[in-house]
Amino acid sequence: MTATDTSSAADVIDRAAGLTAGDPLHAARRFRAKVVEATQASHDALIYEPVPGLSTEDRLRVAARVCTVAGATTLLQHYETLIANAADSGALPSPALPAMLRFAATLTTDPRQGDRAALEPLKAAGLGDAAIVALAQLVAFLSYQLRVVAGLRAMREPQGQAS
Repeated sequence: MTATDTSSAADVIDRAAGLTAGDPLHAARRFRAKVVEATQASHDALIYEPVPGLSTEDRLRVAARVCTVAGATTLLQHYETLIANAADSGALPSPALPAMLRFAATLTTDPRQGDRAALEPLKAAGLGDAAIVALAQLVAFLSYQLRVVAGLRAMREPQGQAS
């Protein structure tokens, strides 16, 4: 699949929101196909593009933690599947992972706390500036992804039944 493939098979948000081809919301998302493409490309880049000091596996673990904290079960399933598939690489968690998970949870639950003091444990755990920036970008993207999926799922529910 390419970054420009906007089919449901390639699109994380469509799968997490339960959208399929022919669904009116699926079609509505494609009214701005560039946004769909850019969102999926952002997902792919933030998870898979090499960043010194920040493995793909640790980024997936952070994504799963954010989804757990936010109660986003369908997105959690997506990231858990990617973690299981990445397990074949045998990459062990970074010693900095606990600090990364705490930072991600903080940004998810109270982004105002994502200040200089919140960065210190990441630096103390050995993360460089590029890894910290990439981690913060990932959490910001996940916040966006969570909100889009939640909005689409709410729109799919009959009136008065969205939770």
